[in-house]
Amino acid sequence: MLRVTDVEYKGGYILLCTFNTGEKKIVDLTPLLRYPAFEELKDEKQFIQFGLDGTIFWANGADIAPEYLYENGSAA
Repeated sequence: MLRVTDVEYKGGYILLCTFNTGEKKIVDLTPLLRYPAFEELKDEKQFIQFGLDGTIFWANGADIAPEYLYENGSAA
């Protein structure tokens, strides 16, 4: 099962995700901000308040599947 083991904020809506495979991917989450679950995260102060529990999540209940992060990320 794919899991995010570490995440680092890189600025804007970009995160550096480390996966349990040892791979690192840079992921730009800007495209997700158009969806209702992510709308309030347009405020970068809220965006950077993410948590990590196998994937990335926010207090408003939004989260992102590790597979999405992996498939949409660029090799770091």
